[in-house]
Amino acid sequence: MNYAIQTAMLAATLFGSMGAASADTIPGMRGHDHTGITVPDMKQAVDFFTEVVGCKKAMSFGPFADDKGTFMQDLLGVDPKAVIEEITMVRCGSGSNIELFKYTAPDQKDLTPKNSDIGGFHIAFYVDDVAAAKAYLEAKGVKTRLGPLPVKEGPAAGQTILYFQAPWGLQLEAISYPEGMAYEKDAETVLWSPKDPAK
Repeated sequence: MNYAIQTAMLAATLFGSMGAASADTIPGMRGHDHTGITVPDMKQAVDFFTEVVGCKKAMSFGPFADDKGTFMQDLLGVDPKAVIEEITMVRCGSGSNIELFKYTAPDQKDLTPKNSDIGGFHIAFYVDDVAAAKAYLEAKGVKTRLGPLPVKEGPAAGQTILYFQAPWGLQLEAISYPEGMAYEKDAETVLWSPKDPAK
C-alpha cells in the first residue's frame, strides 16, 4: 500500500469524519466516536470483548508500518519502526466504539497502569443490574473488585458501580443509574445515558 493511501486510511479511522462547526469546540465535534487501546494479544482481547462483555466485532485491518521513513512517528508519535500488526473495531451496545491495536515497537513498554497512575484509565459499560453483572463476570472467571457499590450522597447519588479487569489487566467498570443521578435535577448539561439516545 502506498504512503498516501495508508495515511488517508489510518487518519480517517483514527480521527473520523467532521461535521458542522460550532463555537468553543473543535470544529465539527459531534461526540465520542471510540476509545483506542493497545493490547498484548489481539485474539485474547477480541474474545474477551465479544464473548464476555458482549460487544460485536465490526472490522479488522492492518498492518501499518514504514520501513524506510517516519510515517508512524509523524502520524502517531510512536517510534518510526513501530508496526501496527492489526486494528480491530468493536461496537458495544448503544455506546461508542472500542478500537483495539496490536503494536510492536523497538521502544515498546509493557505497563498496566492502575487507576491512580497518571495516564491510567478505565472503560465503563452501562448495565441494567450491577449485581447481575458481577455474578455473570465472576461465573466467567473475571476478576471483580468491591461492589456493587451504591452511591447515596453527592451529585453522583443514584448510581451503582463495580470495577473489574480484563485478563491482561485493563481496568473496566459496570455502572447503572436507572432512576438517574442527583446532579441531573439542576444540570444545564446532562451526561450521556442509554435511556435517552438524544443525550
